[in-house]
Amino acid sequence: MRIGIVGFGVGGRRFHLPYIQAATEWELVGVVARAETTRASLAEAAPGVPAFASLDALIDAGVDAVVITTPPATRRELVLQALERGVHVVADKPFAPDAATARQLISAATAAQRTLTVFHNRRWDTDLVTLRSVLESGALGSVWRADFALEQDDRAVLDQGPDEGLLRDLGAHVVDQLTLLFGPVARVDAHLDWVGEGEARVDVGFFLGLHHISGVFSSVSSTKGARREDRRMIVIGHEGNYESHMADVQVDQLLAGLSPAANADVWGVEAEERWGVLTTGAGAIRVPSLRGDYTEFYRDLHRALAAGSSPSVTLDEALHTVAVLDAARESARTGERVRV
Repeated sequence: MRIGIVGFGVGGRRFHLPYIQAATEWELVGVVARAETTRASLAEAAPGVPAFASLDALIDAGVDAVVITTPPATRRELVLQALERGVHVVADKPFAPDAATARQLISAATAAQRTLTVFHNRRWDTDLVTLRSVLESGALGSVWRADFALEQDDRAVLDQGPDEGLLRDLGAHVVDQLTLLFGPVARVDAHLDWVGEGEARVDVGFFLGLHHISGVFSSVSSTKGARREDRRMIVIGHEGNYESHMADVQVDQLLAGLSPAANADVWGVEAEERWGVLTTGAGAIRVPSLRGDYTEFYRDLHRALAAGSSPSVTLDEALHTVAVLDAARESARTGERVRV
């Protein structure tokens, strides 16, 4: 199948291009990139892949699907335009600023009879796929609580604007991960850290308490404004706990010059000294890291389109994530617990 990318900033260059290139089921037709500097970046990263001036020009070249990875404020119109042109769409997260807009995009996909999915690639993080294997083993017994954190000393890399901020950015990923593990969220307690004033006001940190319908309570925190780095997953169950502090190994490998296509044998595998630890009544053991690979998102999408089925990231799940983020903003505003 033929696919194109709309936008070639950090997201297009780092989180989409390498994995589309590694997914041999897809042919990359081209990238919508207007600025000369962006086109030069594309030529360096993907020699021979043409740059297009517009979404329409890319679709006219013949594609089955497009990836919308432009800044959040532009995504709604581009998703609608692509669906109207009759192609399948991958929308970067957050795919909508609120649940009402998300429902509008879902309705448009239904009317167009085309697949719309959201790039929740962090379902294929190394630490998450390893944690899922621990949970599936039953070693923890019934899970009570989970504590996730993703702290980054990286305030400069943050979408600015009233419909953006860290909660919609990293928050969308981590909420999706936690609902994947423990099911839908019923209620939310939230706090947001803010900088700026008026239209420039943006959240640079958050803490969420998520009450899952399953009975699990999960907490998740993140910041880009506290000059600290921390990445952790701690899950506590009736029979023990699992703790992981693995790095964002796929990004680290990209920055080191590796790629999922050229270095498949080592791609997405964490160093042994950073493996997670499972502690039960039998003692503490290190759990070998499983391989994480965002390429699987695109392989899964291809399988779904070929079979006429839904991809792993369903629209119901994507809508629920946006609704949880809506509830979190309302909770932070009122100081009250909010139902999703």
